[in-house]
Amino acid sequence: MNFEVTPGMRRLGASVLGMEAIVAGLITPVAITVVGITPALAVTAGIGLAVLCVVVIGLLKKPYGYVAGTVVQVLAICTGFLVPAMFFLGAIFMALWFTAIFVARRVEGVTSR
Repeated sequence: MNFEVTPGMRRLGASVLGMEAIVAGLITPVAITVVGITPALAVTAGIGLAVLCVVVIGLLKKPYGYVAGTVVQVLAICTGFLVPAMFFLGAIFMALWFTAIFVARRVEGVTSR
């Protein structure tokens, strides 16, 4: 299977991961104050996921960056075990992630003809 990275995929993928990094960083205070998670665990999960999102944005030039981005989406859903609202938000971001990949490939395939 040939997976070619297109500029549109990189732009849309980076947009999704950038928004997700903001949301991931904001789960830290929610986990501490509302849910009562220990600050060390909340910072590790929230800020760690936000940093991972930013790192993966830099990897989107290569096909393995999209595999790493999919792993980030799974980890975002798993943060729902700390903050239950993240089950829903993680699913939304996963849907946006796959939509960004497929829509960008389809649009750029049509415009290249």
